[in-house]
Amino acid sequence: MYLIVGLGNPGKEYENTRHNVGFNFIDVLAERYNISLNRTKFKGIYGEGFIDGKKTILLKPTTYMNLSGESVREIVNFYKIENQDIVVIYDDISLDIGRMRIRAKGSAGGHNGIKSIIANLGTDIFPRIKIGVGCPRGDLVSHVLGKFSKEDKELIDETIKASVEATACIMKEGLNESMNKFNGFIAER
Repeated sequence: MYLIVGLGNPGKEYENTRHNVGFNFIDVLAERYNISLNRTKFKGIYGEGFIDGKKTILLKPTTYMNLSGESVREIVNFYKIENQDIVVIYDDISLDIGRMRIRAKGSAGGHNGIKSIIANLGTDIFPRIKIGVGCPRGDLVSHVLGKFSKEDKELIDETIKASVEATACIMKEGLNESMNKFNGFIAER
């Protein structure tokens, strides 16, 4: 069983912000594979279904970003999901808009959602897909809680679609194959 987690903040005021690309990713993935996000438990909204024949849970933690790990820990403990079968998707300010990067492990890199997941799982070894939202020119909080320009939104949408393909590849062909295929991805302007 796989757990696919998209990070973001709940609430209308955070919809379509840079910090919520993980939630947007889950919405696209759910639609693509016809998985209803219709359950509320484990401090999140989730749904179960199949991706390429593999039982999969999609999760949007509703704890706010800084406590995302609490939701992940609860669902992982309940379903007994192995760390290598968890894929976390989130925004990354160190990547340009239109880029993504897949990693098998690593530090939080200053991302509070990942920091919370690492603290709650007791390890930094779990696959993740980072979606570039660009480096802030001013205040970090204003940047990550800000919305995309029309041009940047098109790049993000393309990057999210590629991230959906990368996730399916992780599940079907393995993490290394997915990294080989998708780590050079750049959305076209």
